[in-house]
Amino acid sequence: MRVNRILLSSALVVVALVVQVSVLARLHLPGAVPDLLLLTVLGLALVYGHVGGALVGFGAGLLADLAPPADHAAGRYALVLCVIGYLAGLVRPDNGRLKSATGPMLVVVAAAIGSTLLYAGVGALVGDTAARHVGLVSLMFSAALYDLLLAPFVVPGIMALARRADNDPLAEANSPSKKATDITSGWISAGTGLKLGGQRGGLGSLKTKARTRTARVGRIKGVKRL
Repeated sequence: MRVNRILLSSALVVVALVVQVSVLARLHLPGAVPDLLLLTVLGLALVYGHVGGALVGFGAGLLADLAPPADHAAGRYALVLCVIGYLAGLVRPDNGRLKSATGPMLVVVAAAIGSTLLYAGVGALVGDTAARHVGLVSLMFSAALYDLLLAPFVVPGIMALARRADNDPLAEANSPSKKATDITSGWISAGTGLKLGGQRGGLGSLKTKARTRTARVGRIKGVKRL
């Protein structure tokens, strides 16, 4: 991944995790907790693609596994978000821009249900049966509902930030190759008075002037000899 993608993804993931733990988890809503971290991963995956989505999902999930008050095995949520980020990146359009909001909303619902099922499935493999006592169906319904209500305020903004970071005009203007080209062109034009775009014409005019001067010198010498 590019440096600007890593910096932007890290900042968004940290902010989403802090808001989710300190604000959304304290609302004590019935059922699941609104998963702002999942929506952040989805927004970045819809712009960065399946590889970037998997990397962002793994990093975000691992951070959530290690951040308090996590009470599950480390790597469990990292696996879930890695898979969700990869699958969400597969439906990214070619130009990175979505034509309607129907597609992202369907992705959010599928990701909310899929992450709940996958998290419960991984928990069952390691002996965690908490999802059975709470009720898996109610968890899936509440997770899909909360994430669907929160998605219009989160996913479009994250996608816009990701696209803006990828198409940063300052990065292209300040690139070393472009600076070297500008310096070289300015140096040559200042030293010779010629433009790079017309090098052939400039060399041709120099040769013509040189021949003219040679012919004039020959004439002058001929006059002196006479």
